[in-house]
Amino acid sequence: MATIDGPRAAIVTGAGSGIGRAVARALLADGWQVALAGRRAAALAETAGEDPNALCIPTDVADEAAVDALFAATAERFGRVDVLFNNAGIFGPMASLDEVGLDEWEQTLSVNLTGAMLCARAAFRQMRAQTPQGGLIINNGSISAHSPRPLSVAYTVSKHAISGLTKSIDLDGRPYGIRCGQIDIGNTATEIMSELGVGTGALQADGSRMVEPTFPVAEAARVVLMMASLPPSATIGSIQILASGMPFTGRG
Repeated sequence: MATIDGPRAAIVTGAGSGIGRAVARALLADGWQVALAGRRAAALAETAGEDPNALCIPTDVADEAAVDALFAATAERFGRVDVLFNNAGIFGPMASLDEVGLDEWEQTLSVNLTGAMLCARAAFRQMRAQTPQGGLIINNGSISAHSPRPLSVAYTVSKHAISGLTKSIDLDGRPYGIRCGQIDIGNTATEIMSELGVGTGALQADGSRMVEPTFPVAEAARVVLMMASLPPSATIGSIQILASGMPFTGRG
């Protein structure tokens, strides 16, 4: 397989906060050129700091034209795209199925699933066309791709679908050296975990609330960096990183 001369280039969606911010900073610290995508320009600038290898591109991943523009701008600046960290997402409505509005359902799937597909499609096109051909797409799934939290039907469905997207991309990308893997993260300390009450008492399947353990988001970023740094001859298809002792194996 052909080697790449010079710094590798990555795109990180949802780079304005949480896991996306941590991953973008880890890649930059490792010498990567990184395009930071997200809806809030100020948050992207905060992630980037003064790093000259950072390119901030405000992007709504659910907007097809905006996604295509993101990849075009990245390829123009860096010459290629070696890695996409497909990370942007929202938790959506916290309600039982009979209480979920169609607009809430569609918004969640639009960002979490359609947005991931649009970014993966644009990455696939770029990776297939560039020389040397190929690259890696890393989808941020969730432990909810395996087992749901209560009152999370839209989010859970979107993350189960990401698992199918990951496998299809990896299969269809084989002729072009395009690999795809998925990381499923459980209870890293981010804003969304605070919203779910993980640190103060998250709703459990039996109706009780429990303070659940968390782990630093930098540790999740280290795993993504490891996945991104593997040679083209190796791919991590699926990996989980969990807060030690979190109620996942026994969830439900």
